[in-house]
Amino acid sequence: MKYMKQVVIMVFCGVLLSCCSQQQQARRPISQSSGTFLKESVIRNKKLISGEEAKIDSIIKSNPAIQYIASDKGYWYRYEIKNTQDSIRPKKGDIAHFNYEIKDLDGNVIYSELELRPQTYHVDKEQKIIMGLRHGIKLMRKNETVTFLFPSHVGYGYHGDDRRIGHNQPLICTVTLNDFAPETSQNSELVKQTKITTE
Repeated sequence: MKYMKQVVIMVFCGVLLSCCSQQQQARRPISQSSGTFLKESVIRNKKLISGEEAKIDSIIKSNPAIQYIASDKGYWYRYEIKNTQDSIRPKKGDIAHFNYEIKDLDGNVIYSELELRPQTYHVDKEQKIIMGLRHGIKLMRKNETVTFLFPSHVGYGYHGDDRRIGHNQPLICTVTLNDFAPETSQNSELVKQTKITTE
């Protein structure tokens, strides 16, 4: 009996020592990252952009009388109403007032100008409008109307707007820049109006 206890204790100690002496080995990941996923993602994005640009190109070629301009930001635009009197365009810090309408590439209205209401935008100081519009507004002069053809990567991107604009949807946006002015001059005008109403 005494011998049996010693054997049990020795076996228990042996197992305990064996467990303690083994260092935990780092596990290899189940799937090793070889950059394949990243490469495939890049290929998919290139195909997507290429497909969208092909659709936009077909719109441009369908009416050769209309002159579209390719921007260096990856979209195209044309003038509906051009202001040849002014040369000044909105810059960072200006407050721009504009109206716009959004259509799909087939010309179906997604959001009308009436639905979107007049917009106020602090140029380069807020992110509330899509990237294409943020760049596009800085190309415009006061009282101009411009139609933009935006691939999805400068529009609402992969997610869409969670309402009517689907994921990876290229868009046609027609924008009228009603006015713009430096923020300081608009603030001082507001102060003047406040003084007049309080007197």
